[in-house]
Amino acid sequence: MNFHASDLKDLRRRFYLPVTRIVHSADVIEPDVLIGNLEIQPFMFGSRQYPKCLIAPGGTLILDFGRALHGGIRIVSSGTESPLIRIRFGESVSEAMQTSDQDHSRKEDTIRLPNGYGMTEYGNTVFRFVQLFNAGESEIRLTNVTAVALELDLEVTGSFESSDPRLDQIWKTAVRTVHLCMQDYLYDGGKRDRIVWAGDMHPEIHGILCAFSDTSIIRRSFEFLMQRYQPDQPINNIFSYNCWVLIGLWDYYCVSMDKSLLEQFRTFILTMAENLAGFVGPDGSEQIPERRFLDWPNDNDPAAKHAGLQALLLWAMKSAVRLFGELDLPADRLTQAADLLRRHIPDPVGKKAPAALQTLTGLADRTDILEHEPFKDVSTFYGYYILQAKKTLPALELIRKYWGAMLDFGATSFWEDFDLDWTKNASRIDELPVPGKADLHADFGAYCYRGLRHSLSHGWSCGPAPFLSGRVLGITFPAPGKVHFAPDLGDLKFASGAVPTPFGLIRVEAEKGKKAKLELPQGLQLI
Repeated sequence: MNFHASDLKDLRRRFYLPVTRIVHSADVIEPDVLIGNLEIQPFMFGSRQYPKCLIAPGGTLILDFGRALHGGIRIVSSGTESPLIRIRFGESVSEAMQTSDQDHSRKEDTIRLPNGYGMTEYGNTVFRFVQLFNAGESEIRLTNVTAVALELDLEVTGSFESSDPRLDQIWKTAVRTVHLCMQDYLYDGGKRDRIVWAGDMHPEIHGILCAFSDTSIIRRSFEFLMQRYQPDQPINNIFSYNCWVLIGLWDYYCVSMDKSLLEQFRTFILTMAENLAGFVGPDGSEQIPERRFLDWPNDNDPAAKHAGLQALLLWAMKSAVRLFGELDLPADRLTQAADLLRRHIPDPVGKKAPAALQTLTGLADRTDILEHEPFKDVSTFYGYYILQAKKTLPALELIRKYWGAMLDFGATSFWEDFDLDWTKNASRIDELPVPGKADLHADFGAYCYRGLRHSLSHGWSCGPAPFLSGRVLGITFPAPGKVHFAPDLGDLKFASGAVPTPFGLIRVEAEKGKKAKLELPQGLQLI
């Protein structure tokens, strides 16, 4: 008998993680008993003396669980009173010490612990650090505190290893970042925003495809969007995100060969694509209605935004033509729209995001813009497209310096946005803020991600992983069931790895000066 046969099942699993480090304590006795402790069950003390952590009224404790995770904490406590405890989660030590915003997930609350012997669980966010503060008048007696990770239990079947350990670590961190955002659906951030954003999904789709054999969350997320929006209306209230739906559907289909998804939403795809084709003016200029969004750094620059959206709409039309071909739909109107769009080539006004899209889509070669001050005007979102539009050697240097700098300052996942200038005289995110130094989390950010609202585990920042798998290992999927193999080591001596497919793993071994080795599963065609 199954008590929950008709109930909605959570596809995630729970994992308990111990405290790895006490970052700070004040008015606390024996905080170190929590380190490495995996006791999750209260019990009545017998003849054996079991150590406890005692927090006096007004006392505080900051715990480090070693890496970013999604979930909350379990507090195992005992006592004759019901003490007040304030719990504050943080992606950085700074956030665990200060009042953060409460958008999308709760990061701070004051609750009462139970009388006697009890377990209390609280939290549903992404965090690494937790501050516990005794907000009452009675002592808090802790048997233990563990993190409770609630995440999809997925094996990372893809891999990337090279002669540069820094790149290897960046690949793994990028994959972990997108994994933190793979919850009920594909979020752009597990702390904020916990929303299925159609545009933000695109880098995440590629991050998932290069690392996981189970890609079902991509399908679930597309279904979620297409069941909740009208195809002639803006997805997420952003019309340019409709372009990303068509682009993402084609890219997902090329790897998954999940034609049933296309058939299920055949009418939706037809209506959305033809509606977007209507946003091409007689002169070939894109005329996407509000809200017109490219990325945050260019949101207040109409010229840069137009230059980027011109290429984005062209990309969407090209993807839609291919989708129509798979669905046996007439694509003449879309082909004509794409031809018109190629006639109008707006100036990116020196901005890298639109320059990258124009280069990738073949609208114009803007590599001169991408290589001018190459470490400036880069965002973690459009950084993926900047990498793709660059030659391999400068792209690898950008990964090492830009994404690598986040690791240098304590990151275990990549951020919503980042600027190398922030690191000047800054303290690490895994340390107590240092007087006289900049606070990387609290002092920086812009637009919607100022200060502690800034997400430090944001899926759209995972671009280095699919870039390294696609460019260095050389595995790309130009069409369903078709594989193109063109490894490019750049300055690496060797690289090897695996890329998942529905037919099994594609395996690659490449060494400078030697012919690369490829293992291709049956069912795939090399072109």
